[in-house]
Amino acid sequence: MKTDNYFVPSLFLIPSFEEELRNLFPEKQTVFHFLGRYLFHPTNQVWGLVTRYYQSYLAKSDERIGIQIRVFDTGVGPFQHVLDQILACTLNENLLPKINRQEHVIGTPGKQKSKAVLMTSLSSGYFEKIRDMYWEYPTTTGDFIGIYQPSHEHHQQTENQMHNNKAWAEMYLLSMTDKLVTSSWSTFGYVAQGLGGLKPWILYKPENSTAPDPPCHRAMSMEPCFHAPPFYDCKKKIGVDTGALVPHVRHCEDMSWGLKLVDHYSEL
Repeated sequence: MKTDNYFVPSLFLIPSFEEELRNLFPEKQTVFHFLGRYLFHPTNQVWGLVTRYYQSYLAKSDERIGIQIRVFDTGVGPFQHVLDQILACTLNENLLPKINRQEHVIGTPGKQKSKAVLMTSLSSGYFEKIRDMYWEYPTTTGDFIGIYQPSHEHHQQTENQMHNNKAWAEMYLLSMTDKLVTSSWSTFGYVAQGLGGLKPWILYKPENSTAPDPPCHRAMSMEPCFHAPPFYDCKKKIGVDTGALVPHVRHCEDMSWGLKLVDHYSEL
């Protein structure tokens, strides 16, 4: 069987699979995490990309924050509304500190923390804007912020093996962060959160070139979203809301018709 969809949530809707799946995965939101760790092993070339970058830029920081940016708009970026949304999310959720445009130096010596921000995007524009912001102005907390982006390939090149290797390495690097921000509808982000066992802050998909308000929302589980779920009850031969059949399969935060696995005690 071969597919480019993560269809595991639909397996949990099949009664004959229920007992076996319950025994395999007593915690429902860990399915991708365990399958990914078990099945996805980077080649030596990709692992070299991961380890060299991590040790060079991320390892020595007190905290690591990942920001995964996927823009579906056509046209040449960066887009101001996307930048506004990223900053609104990371600042409002206290993932990144605010800057002080009035002072040159802020903070008590010895109390500052270092935060490494790993950004992934096909465009370098968002990285450059945020990097310059934290270079030109001090943070109100006194923390030092380093902004890093491994690659900016401009457009997706699925036929280019080195491009794919870099993408795989960046997913793995994102999974090694302490806190993660991802983009709606993006399987790139899903893989990173699942491998890392992280519940990310998901950036809502912008509409009409406008930054959404609120800009992001904390995910209810670390599981990826199944984008093309069934909406049919084969026994009753009628349409059905498959996100309301069992407590551990719900609709996704970023795609209202999608399905994802959650633990029954997860908060919405």
